[in-house]
Amino acid sequence: MVYDVTHKTTYEYETPVSISQHLLHLRPRIFLGQDLFSSSLEVTPAPRTEISRKDYYGNELSFLGIESPHTVLSIVSRCRVRVRAPELPDAGGTTPWEEIRESLTQDKTTGYFGRGEFLFDSPYAASDGDFQDYAAQAFRPGRPILSALIDLTQRIYRDFTFDKRATNIATPLKEVFRKRRGVCQDFAHFGIACLRSLGLPARYVSGYIETIPPPGKPRLAGADASHAWLSLWCGGDGWIDADPTNNQLVGDRHVTVAWGRDFCDVSPVRGIVIGGGDHELEVGVDVIPIAEQ
Repeated sequence: MVYDVTHKTTYEYETPVSISQHLLHLRPRIFLGQDLFSSSLEVTPAPRTEISRKDYYGNELSFLGIESPHTVLSIVSRCRVRVRAPELPDAGGTTPWEEIRESLTQDKTTGYFGRGEFLFDSPYAASDGDFQDYAAQAFRPGRPILSALIDLTQRIYRDFTFDKRATNIATPLKEVFRKRRGVCQDFAHFGIACLRSLGLPARYVSGYIETIPPPGKPRLAGADASHAWLSLWCGGDGWIDADPTNNQLVGDRHVTVAWGRDFCDVSPVRGIVIGGGDHELEVGVDVIPIAEQ
């Protein structure tokens, strides 16, 4: 599938901001399953400094330095991207999950570069005994790793309720687990924490998903949103992505922007400002399918 993605972020400040600096993860990654045809960034007021580079994880990162006083900051990212559904292995034929865990401890030369580093706790996804117990219901002894991942994804989807008002980014994961309510970020962080509690490498993936309006209803402009899911290292089958919010393995409806340990590594827009007082934030996303190729 080919998609045109527009991501609009607007900050309205109570008082003028004199100087601000921002880091952006808005440009989709390029990898085997995804091609980026075009991308652009429109910022108002225009930044004095704009630098693009790759971050530690290979994501596209933009730095903005704005020195014009302003009460409104507008950031509009546009891109055209092609996504191909991955060729997934037969779930029952994948490697037992304990073997993958053990292989990481045995391979000190390559096992910890690019995958073993995602074993460790991070600010929003720390391992925990309660999370381990929850995950153990899916990751039974000797079970093929993809079968177990599918089971865990289904359990989170079944046991947790999507509720935008229940949490914010600062809500502790233990509270999310207790309430069994949250949003895609929470469900991704929880799944990652479960997997890390078992000694398995898991990373956080940010991006977008094509949403389909109800039959007979028009697609509403700006009604889509940033999305998040998780990715598990499955040994010889590589990284496999799962979306517990939608109870599915990731296919060609998901556009990948960035991956890291958790949300703090790949926040779409973050920064510091001098001045501004209180502010209001508005975000709108459109993921429009163009064609099947």
